[in-house]
Amino acid sequence: MSSISVVATKPYDGQKPGTSGLRKKVKVFTQQNYTENFVQCILDANDTALQGSLIVVGGDGRYYCKEAAELIIRMCAANGVAKLLVGQNGILSTPAVSSLIRHNKALGGIVLTASHNPGGPENDFGIKFNCENGGPAPDAVTNNIYQLSTAIKEYKIANSLDIDISKIGINKYDINGKTFVVEVIDSVGNYVTHMKEIFDFEKLREFVSGKATGNPLKMRIDSLNGVTGSYVREIFLNALGAAESCVVHTTPLPDFGGLHPDPNLTYAKDLVHAVAQGDYDIGAAFDGDGDRNMIIGHRAFFVTPSDSLAVIANNLECIPYFRKNGIQGFARSMPTASAVDLVGKKLGKEVFEVPTGWKYFGNLMDAGRLCLCGEESFGTGSNHIREKDGIWAVLAWLSVMQNTGKGIEDILKDHWATYGRNYFTRYDYEECELDPCNEMIATMEKNITDPSFVGKSFTSGGKTYQVKIADNFSYTDPVDNSVATKQGLRIVFEDGSRIVIRLSGTGSSGATVRLYIDSYEKDNVLGQASDMLKPLIDIALEISQLPKFTGRNAPTVIT
Repeated sequence: MSSISVVATKPYDGQKPGTSGLRKKVKVFTQQNYTENFVQCILDANDTALQGSLIVVGGDGRYYCKEAAELIIRMCAANGVAKLLVGQNGILSTPAVSSLIRHNKALGGIVLTASHNPGGPENDFGIKFNCENGGPAPDAVTNNIYQLSTAIKEYKIANSLDIDISKIGINKYDINGKTFVVEVIDSVGNYVTHMKEIFDFEKLREFVSGKATGNPLKMRIDSLNGVTGSYVREIFLNALGAAESCVVHTTPLPDFGGLHPDPNLTYAKDLVHAVAQGDYDIGAAFDGDGDRNMIIGHRAFFVTPSDSLAVIANNLECIPYFRKNGIQGFARSMPTASAVDLVGKKLGKEVFEVPTGWKYFGNLMDAGRLCLCGEESFGTGSNHIREKDGIWAVLAWLSVMQNTGKGIEDILKDHWATYGRNYFTRYDYEECELDPCNEMIATMEKNITDPSFVGKSFTSGGKTYQVKIADNFSYTDPVDNSVATKQGLRIVFEDGSRIVIRLSGTGSSGATVRLYIDSYEKDNVLGQASDMLKPLIDIALEISQLPKFTGRNAPTVIT
């Protein structure tokens, strides 16, 4: 038996969720009542639906994850939740949480992650709420959570609730005469079963092990000491028969072992260096919570996330799930290069352009209009869940390789020969001062939305670009007609090339400026992206005055 305490508290400023939850430094979350306040607001936002409900709880294993999970258990007990599914040791990948919500018809899930941000006592932590469809809470829900956080006066918590989340099993408690159940589950079991329902594991095992080709596939899969480690070992080693040497950094660590769990060319440089030596056919890395991925081919041939999405779209019929359930529309975030649009046009499928944030794909999936989507920030996924899914993306690429009998570079070159190529790069300027960045965006928006800006020409490096469209992107959801405004400044030129600039909503401090450059070439598809894009990059820096406002002469990360 356990009693309930009602604890007086006061609001904290700034508990406004970004594109995927609330992310702050650990030292912020560990302030008195800070985490309690935000969790209580998540629970209160569910109103009467909370009573007697089932909720999934888990996270990426970063510092403070286990303590936060235990706190959430006690608060759910006090607020009328009937049952929790909790990952062992508080560990669940974000895709696994989405899968569990959907398979168990849960009210939602509380996910403990700061995704690709660094971990450890001096770094980042995060909490987000996923709704009953398994996807991140939409704007209406997160706005409500924020409003509640500005006026919170008390939270509820169960006293003396003895729970050991390191042991798998069912635990029952009496909370004021009502039964409260905490089921601690194997973190990987449900997810692995789900993947086996989607992909042809028998064919993939023959391909990976070398039974079908005579040579084992040379893979290097890097979990960057994030949550995917146990999933990678179960899927790639046990289920697909890869050698132990094919996987690295598969132990989830509170500080990710000092690694930055962001799968890109900068932070996964050890993977890139290893694959560049020529000993591997495919390399892949995942972020802290397992929803992002990076794919590279032989000698570290880089696959942009935009191209990855387009190639998978063009080859969906080799995956049993899509042969069974059909192929609906495709979608991408607005900053993502429009390579998938060309595939959709050829296949006669709808293609949607949405704001950054996976939550914007959910309505389209639930309405049956979308089956595959992606973001340039290394996120790819399908309607099997309502989150991006890193391991799913690698299994999709293995399926394409197995079906075509080709390596990654040849698959891309064949794709470009058919569709042309979208040269793409993203410049990240991390932890800039916020006020000058806001001033930069405001100044640029004023300049580009002046009616005289459309039709202007800009020249650099012998290339001239004429402005066709310039705006601050807004989106009207075709399903529920909800509107999202101010989603990023974009300039579209007459040849289809684009400049996009926005402030990221996934950082924990300061501002991250993201600059996106996208240029389409129908025939000249084998050039170096840096050379092809340099003229447009120079024009973007001129128009935005980014060096002036940020004080930066170079980006932190280039992808």
